[in-house]
Amino acid sequence: MTTTVALKDVTKVFPDGTVAVDNVSFDVAAGEFMVLLGPSGCGKSTVLRMIAGLEDASDGIILLNGEAANDLPPRERGVAMVFQDFALYPHMTVADNIGFPLRLSGVDPGVRSEQVAQIASALGIGDVLGRKPSQLSGGQRQRVAMGRAIVRRPGLFLMDEPLSNLDSGLRAELRAEIAGLVRELGVTCVYVTHDQAEALTMADRVAIMRRGVLQDVGTPTQVYGRPATLYVAAFLGSPRMNLLEASVYVSLDRHVALHFGDQSLYLPWNDVRARHVAHFHGERIIVGIRAEALIPVVSSAEGDVIHGRVRYLEHHGHETLAFLDIGATAVVVDEMATQPASGSGAPNGLRRLVSRFAGRAVGGPGTDDVASHGRAHQNGSAESRFTPSDGGRHHRRPAELVVRLAPYPALTQGTPLAVRVRMEALHFFDERGKRIDVGMH
Repeated sequence: MTTTVALKDVTKVFPDGTVAVDNVSFDVAAGEFMVLLGPSGCGKSTVLRMIAGLEDASDGIILLNGEAANDLPPRERGVAMVFQDFALYPHMTVADNIGFPLRLSGVDPGVRSEQVAQIASALGIGDVLGRKPSQLSGGQRQRVAMGRAIVRRPGLFLMDEPLSNLDSGLRAELRAEIAGLVRELGVTCVYVTHDQAEALTMADRVAIMRRGVLQDVGTPTQVYGRPATLYVAAFLGSPRMNLLEASVYVSLDRHVALHFGDQSLYLPWNDVRARHVAHFHGERIIVGIRAEALIPVVSSAEGDVIHGRVRYLEHHGHETLAFLDIGATAVVVDEMATQPASGSGAPNGLRRLVSRFAGRAVGGPGTDDVASHGRAHQNGSAESRFTPSDGGRHHRRPAELVVRLAPYPALTQGTPLAVRVRMEALHFFDERGKRIDVGMH
């Protein structure tokens, strides 16, 4: 029977006082593929181990099929786990590894061999049943681990970073196989990963965690398109979302002006989000703009246009990323993924250092950076820090607006570039990191 899962205010505190999971609640429907996403140490694996019964919850209730399972031993939970390190028995053949749960259950050897052969064939490892794990590739070993989990016919799969030890090409191949296989079996799955590509391509829904706190839950489209917190906005996407500090000024019945340094964008009063942003008149907020919401235009264009100069170009073959100095202040969220997302660019500080030593910064060696830092300090913003109640600690620094361009454009450092902003694609957050227009659809 396919299992439903529900966590109600679940907390895990280790003996040394570390709060690994803090008041987490979410539901997983029967047959749903739920991905727990977040950087290392955020508590996602601890959640998985509590569902499996390998860790006891310090507080809260874990429900399996609507019944409290806190006191159930792991073997009675109808759960099968797949681990990062495969956890295969090295002295056993592939057939014996896959069939081991059936042997423990006393299944007749003939029936056992038939079931093992069927599963191995479905996983594409039917020709290696007589080999030992040491004779297999990483992808084959992971398929054996999957087969051992599947053969039990569990109601719930729990997968803890099952692809992280594999190379990128094999990860892409296996994530499609795993997602397809789990859906074909109709089994509920809770899958842990730090890789946003896995989460966004495999999941029915994604639950994003930071420091043991659940930040957002929704479909991949929902968490990417309407992130609930600044942390989620910064965590998801490649290149990462541009997060800019803006001062808000309201002209009633006309627009809400968003001032970024010497430049401004205007949110029309008939935009339903304007009423929410207008509550911050005279204050600073954080505006998120993804690279796909920026469209290069001729420099004389009017309307919702931001002007800048190319500070750095990053070529990726299929596209080029341009990093623009727009005289604004960026908001940078701490505790991003332990490995930077592809296309995220070199760290700003490193890029500024290279520009200075190369003598190629706009306006001369390092002059634009100094000016940017000066403007930021005058505004009281450079490197000053927020300590929000949620959404991640963040600080300010001179902005580099990331824009997607065609491959190898005829641009160099210092070239002026204007971009039109798709106003409907803007995201708004308060200084605590909470989404401003929350509750809207």
